[in-house]
Amino acid sequence: METTEPTRGGTDPAAGPWCDRCGRALADGGHEECAAARRLEPPRFCPACRRRMRVQVLPAGWTATCVEHGTTRG
Repeated sequence: METTEPTRGGTDPAAGPWCDRCGRALADGGHEECAAARRLEPPRFCPACRRRMRVQVLPAGWTATCVEHGTTRG
């Protein structure tokens, strides 16, 4: 289960125009491989601003942090 805890601003990073795995625009399509991979791995890019996120894999899940939009846990 993923939860989002924004640390700055009020933007929800889950509601962005960018793919959180490859960083390309979702409107471009062709993200079936990304969706399949995301079932097994944490996001790489912030879906709100396209910044590369700092990812930490933990024994009980993972965290992905955008410096602008906060931390997502999974």
